[in-house]
Amino acid sequence: MSVIIKVMQLQIVNVKASDYLRDKLNAERRTLPWVMVDKPYMFDGPNGKETLADLFEGRSQLAIYHFMLTPGSDHVCEGCAFLADHIDAARMHFEHADLSFAAVSRAPLSQIEPVRKRMGWRFKWVSSSGNDFNYDYHVSFTQEQVAKGEADYNYGTTPYAHVDLPGTSVFAKDAQGKVLHTYSSYSRGGELLLGALNGST
Repeated sequence: MSVIIKVMQLQIVNVKASDYLRDKLNAERRTLPWVMVDKPYMFDGPNGKETLADLFEGRSQLAIYHFMLTPGSDHVCEGCAFLADHIDAARMHFEHADLSFAAVSRAPLSQIEPVRKRMGWRFKWVSSSGNDFNYDYHVSFTQEQVAKGEADYNYGTTPYAHVDLPGTSVFAKDAQGKVLHTYSSYSRGGELLLGALNGST
């Protein structure tokens, strides 16, 4: 047997093991407790003021991508931009699966819209300027937290800290229309959006 064939067989084994572990993680994620969202978050979007419930757009699930765009900064995160390039192609599949999508940044809408239009992105991108949404979901931090190394990111403090970091948070509506947080993932967890969300809730 050639070395190339052996390497290919080993790669197949590794991929299957990775798929198994991801399926197991998704199954465990679906058993996490859902937490009621009782804060009245208000976002600025192209259609004006919208609540978190409005972002569902009539569907029962909502995926939020926390896009790193810091107020007053002209830096657009390369990783977030690369991920965003894949969203519109996959979004129709999300929506057919009863899942809405929106990106959220702390930057004001006047800063968001030029970036969205320049990049040709069509997905909804709203501003959380003026509310605590990004702080409450552990993707934004004060300068003091960053300086002290106290940024509680990815379920633990991290030396890799910035005032804004990426993440994905997923929400659901119950039969009474109440909004619940089902889970969040951070750092490499955002790679699930590079195609399709696998088992969002």
